[in-house]
Amino acid sequence: MSDGLESLRQTIERADAALVVGSAAAPTVYPTGFDPLDTYLGGGLRGGELTLIGGAQGVGKTTFALQVLRNVVAAGGNALYFSYEHDSETLLTKIIGIEAAHQTFGAGFDGITMRQLREVLENAGADTRSLRERIVRLPGGASAIDAVYGYGDRFQIVRAATTGTDLATIRRHLLGFARGHFGPHSIVVIDYLQKVVVPTVQPIVEDERVTLIVEGLKDLALEFSVPVVAIVAANAEGIAPGARLRIHHLRGSTALGYEADVVLLLNEKFNVVARHHLVYDVGNADRFKSYIVLSLEKNRSGIAGVDLEFRKRFDQGHLEAVGDLVPERLLDERIFTE
Repeated sequence: MSDGLESLRQTIERADAALVVGSAAAPTVYPTGFDPLDTYLGGGLRGGELTLIGGAQGVGKTTFALQVLRNVVAAGGNALYFSYEHDSETLLTKIIGIEAAHQTFGAGFDGITMRQLREVLENAGADTRSLRERIVRLPGGASAIDAVYGYGDRFQIVRAATTGTDLATIRRHLLGFARGHFGPHSIVVIDYLQKVVVPTVQPIVEDERVTLIVEGLKDLALEFSVPVVAIVAANAEGIAPGARLRIHHLRGSTALGYEADVVLLLNEKFNVVARHHLVYDVGNADRFKSYIVLSLEKNRSGIAGVDLEFRKRFDQGHLEAVGDLVPERLLDERIFTE
């Protein structure tokens, strides 16, 4: 990325030069693998764009992000995951669970549970068999571990530290990733934004920190022409009982809403459905508790204000990838507009 001028004619010539050799003249689009979310996103996440995923603790932000990464690498792409929250073994457990669910989808039985995988990796019985030998008899186990081995080199994890992993460190990893053998087709996830380090001589308030971070992540997306996805924490108001999380509930600066190209917010369906759906049909309560609502609150490249529902399968570490528009009325609140 350069601060230099470029005429529109130069831009056309650069686009032509790419097209005549069979290359793309626009940033790559990466399907998330969630239907119908990709339809509303115009195909998926775009290179050069910053996507924010917000939600309360435990609603499935990391699970959703990991499923997107799994879908990208399984389709031949590359993933770079900055984890301030989880170690590599925990992430491996989640990815194997997600893969097993994918492998068993439509086969008439459930995938491996997170409890089964944790027991395998914790190895309380000092079993000396290999990982594959130990999960081969579990539903989808053999095909799942084989698939993860197959794309494992293209799924890179950085164990980020709140004592030193700042924007400059993230950029150095991106440079190394881009110059390596992984190729240009990559997606980057930051888990999570508020933990990115901002080196300063004097202490600064969180709003200022978050502004610097979100602006820096947007610059990195543009510089490397990759989708950057950042998981974002919510403030106390946004996770209060009965509240529906909106962009202004994301913890930190209003720059979060303005810098991002796409904002996806996750809510527990039971918490945000209009109350008359519960009052007149008490049987809805348990059903609603089995779903999250994924709201496409901001979308520079397409339609926003879309509420989708996906079924939770957190015992198996994933969300069902085929959802639908929410048929019920949700709690009313102003949607972000630019």
